[in-house]
Amino acid sequence: MTIQTKFHGELDIQGIPQWTFPNGLPGLEQEKTFVLLPIEGNNTFQVMQSTKTPIIGLIVSNPYPLVPNYSFEIDDPTIELLGIESQEELMVLAIMSLKLPFKSSSLNLQGPLIFNTNNHKAKQMILNDTTYNLRHPIGELAEKGAQ
Repeated sequence: MTIQTKFHGELDIQGIPQWTFPNGLPGLEQEKTFVLLPIEGNNTFQVMQSTKTPIIGLIVSNPYPLVPNYSFEIDDPTIELLGIESQEELMVLAIMSLKLPFKSSSLNLQGPLIFNTNNHKAKQMILNDTTYNLRHPIGELAEKGAQ
């Protein structure tokens, strides 16, 4: 299957796992299938690309190296929707908002992306916890990862 992408042009995604968001993303409910694509020369950030809409390519990152004390509980509806049976099958990513200079960019820690690595289902879970915000600055640490 070949798709048009925001950052990689035309791309054959055969062999690349497709992630299904059964309810879409908040504000993008019609977007249900995404692939995670590497950013060349960078292991910290990826592109979460819609397989349906070329202009929807979100920069995502594992939040834990950037925010080591980040923690939250996954609610029961999310566990049920994604069919989560153990912590080992989880992957958590956060959507980035890119800014210039890069160290001014931020992570959305109030809306983590929860992935079940066994069945390739995913969901953006909205946290009601005010400990984290929508625009958590990533600072100097992330700038090193971007190089």
